[in-house]
Amino acid sequence: MLADIRGTGVALVTPFKGDGSVDFNSLKNLIKHVSDNGCEYLVVLGTTGETATLSKNEKKEILEFVKANNSKNLPIVYGIGGNNTAETIEELKATNLDGIKAILSVSPYYNKPSQEGLFRHYTALADASPIPVILYNVPSRTGMNMQAKTVIRLSAHNNIVGVKEASGDLVQCMEIQAGTPEDFMLIAGDDLLAVPMISIGGIGSIAVLANLYPSKFSEMIRLALKGNFKSSTDLLLQFTGINPLLYAEGNPVGAKAALAILGLTENNVRLPLAPSSAELYEAIKTEVSKIKA
Repeated sequence: MLADIRGTGVALVTPFKGDGSVDFNSLKNLIKHVSDNGCEYLVVLGTTGETATLSKNEKKEILEFVKANNSKNLPIVYGIGGNNTAETIEELKATNLDGIKAILSVSPYYNKPSQEGLFRHYTALADASPIPVILYNVPSRTGMNMQAKTVIRLSAHNNIVGVKEASGDLVQCMEIQAGTPEDFMLIAGDDLLAVPMISIGGIGSIAVLANLYPSKFSEMIRLALKGNFKSSTDLLLQFTGINPLLYAEGNPVGAKAALAILGLTENNVRLPLAPSSAELYEAIKTEVSKIKA
């Protein structure tokens, strides 16, 4: 296990200006917002970062900017994944990984590989990576569930250290926890399942909600890790209204609307995503008003 990859990792959004360019000033403010309010590590250019719409140069600029503005020196996990194994490995080799604790690598999308294909893909990636790899299973995006048996097989690789599990299937999570080594990290990828996953052995969450409410979300995770599930659940239940709205029109559409309402970033996304509808924006605004930051 990576000892400092525990607790709350914030899946950072990538703020954009009205002209579509990266808003580095807002990114700096967001890094400070989450760092000063309890998040344990930063997750840069995961799916919430709209990575699929960023150029290679933009990815490089964002990563270096986060490193330079990480005033609390929080651990950084960086997203490198794709549906072309050879290209993903080339991107890995071309990236400056100095100061990066681990790679978060999304399961290949669109191709719909078999479980054997997933096993071979991640094995090739882990063999090539100079730093540890965290698997990322998110079937709602990729169209293919990485089954527990595949995660268990991959956990035997000495460079694969954990999985961000966003299948929404707690039974699958229990199977992973039961079948992997004690130091293999089970990380919640569904914000509302973070507390239940910690109850079965999870070590924290990589969360979208932590962009909005880093203090409250991080405290919820810390309480759960201490075994105080009553208090952590009380906090969790405050998020049940807003959480589904964040994904109603695609991620991070709802999160960016909420961040704009909170005055943290502008409400801009890149095509093919569209900004939140007026109806969704008002619904999110109502829920934001119910939650104390």
